[in-house]
Amino acid sequence: MKALTLNPQTQEISEIDLEMKANTVYTFFSSILIDELESISEHIIYADANALSEKKRAYFIGDQLVLGDALILGRVDFNDVDVKIPKEELSTLVSYEVNEFYQKVLGLFSSTDINLYQTFEVEKNGEKIALNAEWVLYAFNMADGKTKEYFIDELQKVLDAGKSVEAYVQKMAQLAMKAVR
Repeated sequence: MKALTLNPQTQEISEIDLEMKANTVYTFFSSILIDELESISEHIIYADANALSEKKRAYFIGDQLVLGDALILGRVDFNDVDVKIPKEELSTLVSYEVNEFYQKVLGLFSSTDINLYQTFEVEKNGEKIALNAEWVLYAFNMADGKTKEYFIDELQKVLDAGKSVEAYVQKMAQLAMKAVR
C-alpha cells in the first residue's frame, strides 16, 4: 500500500510502500498509542500519541496541529487505502512555523498526560459540543496577547498546584465557547 511519511526534523516527505497488517501502524511508530487525524479529505494521518511527552517537533498540516512523524494513508469507509494526495500537494499544506504561544503551551503540556485530540464535551445554548485540547489552543491562539498570556499563566498555576490539566483545558474551552457568538 502506498503511503506518505512526514519527518518534521528533516522536513522531508517520502513515499513508501507498506504491507498493511494488524500491527503495521504501531510498528511504524514503535508505539501502541497512536492518534488518528482526519483533516485531509479521504485520508487519515497517523501520529505517535507519545510525541507530546517526548517533546517532538510540532507543525501544521493545513490547520491541523501535528507532533512528530506522520504516516498518511488514503481512507475509504474506515479502511486504509493507497494515499491519494500527491507528495507535492501535501508539501503545500505543511507549515513548520509554530508560534511562541503554541510552543510555550506544548512545552507545559509535555510534562502531563494530556492528549491533544481526545474529545470532551462543553455546552453552548443547551447543546453539547465535542471539542479537544487542540481546538482550545487554536481558539486561544486567535486571542490578543493578554489573553494568551493569561492562558499560559493560569496553566502554569494549574501545573504548580498539581491540579488536573484536562479540567483546566475543558474550563478554557467553555470560556472560549461563551466568547463565540
